[in-house]
Amino acid sequence: MTNGRVAVVTGAGSGIGRAVAAAMLEAGFRVALAGRRADALQQSADGHPNALVVPTDITVPAEVDALFARVVAEWGRVDVLFNNAGIFGPVASAADVDPVEWQRTIDVNVTGALLCAGAAMRTMIAQRPSGGRIINNGSISAQVPRPLSVAYAVSKHAITGLTRSVDLDGRAHGISCGQIDIGNAATRIMSEIGVGSGALQADGSRLVEPAFDVADAARAVLFMAQLPPEANISALTVTAAGMPFGGRG
Repeated sequence: MTNGRVAVVTGAGSGIGRAVAAAMLEAGFRVALAGRRADALQQSADGHPNALVVPTDITVPAEVDALFARVVAEWGRVDVLFNNAGIFGPVASAADVDPVEWQRTIDVNVTGALLCAGAAMRTMIAQRPSGGRIINNGSISAQVPRPLSVAYAVSKHAITGLTRSVDLDGRAHGISCGQIDIGNAATRIMSEIGVGSGALQADGSRLVEPAFDVADAARAVLFMAQLPPEANISALTVTAAGMPFGGRG
């Protein structure tokens, strides 16, 4: 059974995106799952009748436009975008970061997010007066970086600027935008940076950090998505209890 609302989830093939897509489908949304790998998206969709798999490279403007056109052709509208796709990028300081790896991180995490937000805004403006909602996945690295993560940290700080700009510019069109900053949800990227085996700390030591179920992060995103148009959560931080966040610097 569907509640009639339509959501687009980018980076839906794994991690937080997969968990959010599942939570939205369970809540009755019709969900377009976007990402580069069709096989991973099909696994996330799991045959659900209200899931639409749309392989998309979010760094390519024509593919992003085609994603939203496909959703509108299928379901007539877009109510929510969960702007989630991203990569961690190189493990390096500003002194050592490879320019090619830096640019790839910015292309995916910043330009890709911008392209998706822009396409969502154009779609939502066209369906006035109902507007819509955009939720950007920031990360707590939008607030406090990890050591040797300059590309990721800069890209996620940029998401905060994107969130505030979209919320301001969308105001006249009934479009709201909020950001969720998630810390140590149990996903593949947490394994890559050693959260479960020993993540690098600011003092040079390594610490096994606590994590929490990605499904609980997804429930927080769902809560934001289900708010009435009159309400918006502009910023929400959800972390694993006891993780070294407040004392990171």
